[in-house]
Amino acid sequence: MEPLSVLKSRKKNTVTRLSRNSKIFKTIIKAIQDKKGENIVSLDLRKIPEASADFFIVCQASSGIQVRAISDYIEEQVKLLCEEIPYKHEGKQALQWVLIDYVNIVVHVMHPESRKFYRLEEMWSDAESQLHEL
Repeated sequence: MEPLSVLKSRKKNTVTRLSRNSKIFKTIIKAIQDKKGENIVSLDLRKIPEASADFFIVCQASSGIQVRAISDYIEEQVKLLCEEIPYKHEGKQALQWVLIDYVNIVVHVMHPESRKFYRLEEMWSDAESQLHEL
């Protein structure tokens, strides 16, 4: 076992926190805009201790076909430009709410009725939100 004095000389792991200027964040927003996603909102969760991610990005699509198109395009563009694949994705069967989890950023592509019902923005109302126009 190492003496405690050795711990002082070790470099601490530096975890880079994401920001709205991060490449993956910008890639996701642009992919949603390219596929005409609507009402795009990012929620900054970094100051909320209970949050499981740094950001939620929420958008809506008018049909199941558009929900699939947006979610597929996000995954394609993030893999191509950022060399990242999602940790997990859910909802690609029903296409009412597709969740794409990139660990630090979780993307929610929702049908308008699902968005009204679940009200994610209200649930995380203490997060700083930003609207992203097309």
